[in-house]
Amino acid sequence: MSETATICRSLVLSRRPEGEPRPGDFSLRETPLPEPGEGEVLTRTLLLSVDPYQRRRISGPPSSEPLLALGAVMVGESVGQVLASGDAEFRPGDIVVGSRGWQTHSVSAARQLTKIDTAAAPLGAWLGVLGMPGTTAYSGMRDIGQPQPGETVVVSAAAGAVGSVAGQLAKRAGCRVVGVAGGPDKCMWVQETLGFDDCVDHRSGDFADALGEACPLGIDVYFENVGGIVQEAAFARLNRHARVVMCGMIAQYNEKELPPGPNLGFVVSRRVRIEGMIVADQPERLVEWRALAAPWVRDGSLRHRETLIDGLERAPEALRQVLRGGNFGKMLVRLARAE
Repeated sequence: MSETATICRSLVLSRRPEGEPRPGDFSLRETPLPEPGEGEVLTRTLLLSVDPYQRRRISGPPSSEPLLALGAVMVGESVGQVLASGDAEFRPGDIVVGSRGWQTHSVSAARQLTKIDTAAAPLGAWLGVLGMPGTTAYSGMRDIGQPQPGETVVVSAAAGAVGSVAGQLAKRAGCRVVGVAGGPDKCMWVQETLGFDDCVDHRSGDFADALGEACPLGIDVYFENVGGIVQEAAFARLNRHARVVMCGMIAQYNEKELPPGPNLGFVVSRRVRIEGMIVADQPERLVEWRALAAPWVRDGSLRHRETLIDGLERAPEALRQVLRGGNFGKMLVRLARAE
């Protein structure tokens, strides 16, 4: 190891955010670089994944995971390069993906890491389209949405890492797909690059009417990533026997208390199925999805995009951007380049 690789730098949670996360909510900690024991692997972090769920892990209403302890390294997936290994399956130089948090180096149990084929897809894809976000879209559509040819599917946060994949899967199923995104640039990308049939800007003053015009036959499947006014407009247009995939509610992640919910009487009269999902409940979906999607990524038929920010210290800024909708596709923080 070089002299510069003797210290591990980590971002730890120093206080619980109230509202939007601020720089002082995290602090930088430096510790000596650990040595891997038997069955362990030391890696140098190349890319950090930044995702909306991370906000729920540090404060706010109860979520599917316990709150991160104060003083703990911020959670998150990462791609790294092996520096030293106590396991025969991993050798120095290997590129791996796993959940190791916001830090420059980490020692992990070998069973928690997956060696990736760097020739199959760009490194960032293993955290995005071939990682947790892509798997979330696949699982939600496969298990809950179940889009059928000719149906109308609406996807909120359509320019994000999950929504962009969910909509492309619905197109592959033969559906009319309408995206919802923030701003004309995102809407144009969703239509022209991803191939959605339409995309509605939720920041426009006539959003609800525009969504109705884009869905003249109503909505059969709604993939929810946002909540708020987007959900309200979509729910009003659900058809009988519609399916709603409750994946995320990013509009309320910075709120101290949950806002009052809608009147769900229509769920009965229209026989609507509304089901929440957490992708970690079905870990087998990740293996299924990567086997299915890797060829599509390789041949370019499954499109994806990344927003890249450099530097560990800027990870909190990246999280704020995600919560504001400031990212195009998958948000990544680059810490180093592979050697």
